[in-house]
Amino acid sequence: MVRIAYHMMSAPPPIGLLFLARTSKGLRYVEFMDRKSLKRMIAAHEADAPDAVWEPSLLDVKNVTEQLEAYFLGTLREFELPLDPVGSEFQLKVWGALGRIPYGETRTYGEIATSVGQPKASRAVGLANHDNPIAIVTPCHRVIGANRQLTGYGGGLHRKRWLLEHEARQLRPVGKQGDLFAVAGGSSGRRTSR
Repeated sequence: MVRIAYHMMSAPPPIGLLFLARTSKGLRYVEFMDRKSLKRMIAAHEADAPDAVWEPSLLDVKNVTEQLEAYFLGTLREFELPLDPVGSEFQLKVWGALGRIPYGETRTYGEIATSVGQPKASRAVGLANHDNPIAIVTPCHRVIGANRQLTGYGGGLHRKRWLLEHEARQLRPVGKQGDLFAVAGGSSGRRTSR
């Protein structure tokens, strides 16, 4: 019998409510709730773990909520969480490749297919990407079309765009050293005595 602890977390708009669930091995689900009830979220996963006992527990997912909150605040770029996704061998390879895309960068479906040793499997990569059960933490939002355009995302393109823009904002330099006291006209405002 598998025990799955779950919790619902509020994230900034447009992300909204997130469904979080973990086993003793690690994080199994981070999903957008989109007006679904907790009961419906759990029912959607009964086939993956028919013998599971589902228990509400913030304590069991506290490290997940803390890291997601830090990510949304812009203070965390790399998650350090044990993962326990359920999927085919191919899906697990794709999800592993997604986890290696650096924060603030993107890859195409073709690049992911090549990285898992199946360069002609772009469509299969797209399907695996769509079925990613651990959104944000396994960054499927960082995968874009061959034409470098945003393409489908299980959570909706508005969320994908927001996540990519959020990461880009965190990487953008705020200013150069010394800019804090700069004044209009380019002078630093300091007077030098002669």
